[in-house]
Amino acid sequence: MAKQSEPEHYEFKVMLYGIEPAIWREVSIPSSATFLGMHQVIQAAMGWEDKHLHEFRHGKGKRLTSVIASVDEDIVQGDDFKDENELTLQEFFGRKRFPFRMLYRYDFREDWIHEIAFTKKVENDAMKPVLIDGTRNCPPEDAGGVEGYKACIEGDLEWLDDSYDPGRFDKKEAVKRLNKLKL
Repeated sequence: MAKQSEPEHYEFKVMLYGIEPAIWREVSIPSSATFLGMHQVIQAAMGWEDKHLHEFRHGKGKRLTSVIASVDEDIVQGDDFKDENELTLQEFFGRKRFPFRMLYRYDFREDWIHEIAFTKKVENDAMKPVLIDGTRNCPPEDAGGVEGYKACIEGDLEWLDDSYDPGRFDKKEAVKRLNKLKL
């Protein structure tokens, strides 16, 4: 009789490029989740509002030409395109070794680039993602990308809500957003 595999999660750290001090979240996600589910987890963990298109990119070296995304006319599909609605993390990773890195691009106009570092597989039968840790508040939607956000933080532009605190990461709120997800 074949040995049944234990339910597993993949732990990953998602980091927003171009902003110092760093803004990041560390999360554990069921291996059965699709890449659409992964997108939803990143949105909830980071505090984005899921208003814009996104894609995952991976490949060899600096040539990240393989794309995982929704089928949309604004997404360049290329030769190695996978539909995020169908591809599970388990199918994608198969026997790949960890750590594994890929990029997550959100809002093609403002071009928020995130690095995702999948660090390990862990046994876990929970069907929900788990927030492990994080730091700093994610920029608000439509902040003008990295440069617009920096200009606001430095006081050159004044459109940020007075209640926005770039240094504050509310872990309890992030956990609530993650708990609402149905992967």
